[in-house]
Amino acid sequence: MKMHGLGNDFVVVDARAHTIPITPKMARGIGHRQFGVGFDQLAVIESGDADAHLVFYNADGSTSAACGNATRCIARFLLDETGRSDLTLTTERGTLQARDAGNGLTSVNMGQPQLLWNEIPLTEEMDTLELPIEGGPTATGMGNPHCTFFVDDAEAIPLEDFGARYEHHPLYPERTNVQVAQIAGPDKIRMRVWERGVGITLASGSSSCATAVAAARRGLTGRQVQVDLDGGTIWIDWRDDGVWMTGPTVHVFSGTLTPEFLRSLE
Repeated sequence: MKMHGLGNDFVVVDARAHTIPITPKMARGIGHRQFGVGFDQLAVIESGDADAHLVFYNADGSTSAACGNATRCIARFLLDETGRSDLTLTTERGTLQARDAGNGLTSVNMGQPQLLWNEIPLTEEMDTLELPIEGGPTATGMGNPHCTFFVDDAEAIPLEDFGARYEHHPLYPERTNVQVAQIAGPDKIRMRVWERGVGITLASGSSSCATAVAAARRGLTGRQVQVDLDGGTIWIDWRDDGVWMTGPTVHVFSGTLTPEFLRSLE
């Protein structure tokens, strides 16, 4: 299935009926926008102890423990499939709750943010609120690492160069997602994102969560914010039980990968 959340697009493979082994080469091949299908992330739905277990791959074939928008897209698909209003999903990040938020919106609890240096992780002990990097960004873990720069004008940042440079910063041993965030009000943020292993994306759920948490920690906003991304708007609510993310999803099409194409990826 091809799905997207605010233009953050995914190929979703339903492997609940039988195992579908995904290799890094296969993920890269499917993710190629000219020779494959194209995606920001590949997500695999597997059977598990919960309603489903989700596994995520980046466009470069690497894996990710979390992908917020893909989780919302799959949650919407499973809610529609079952006719339920809520469900439980497991990922490498942990157990996540999802629910129908009404008006075509889907909410997922992405869990508590990781705020300690060794949880994110960083290479050495330090205060994660303001890193010793030019611009003083904030580090946050949402099952994957994030580095959020607060800027006066998010549009003015040359994100292609900026994101690539900081993705590989030596403080982040597992690389990092990079956000540039402009505070537009006490409950509103304009954000652009560079995803590790992918590049510039129109939206990112986990990045939205991390940026909202960072802004609240720094006293720039409250804990409920609207995040305006290149692909649209998402709403983040950092509650006692975790960081809830609410927004729209689209199931674009369902299809079949041909044997010929799959053989080329062996």
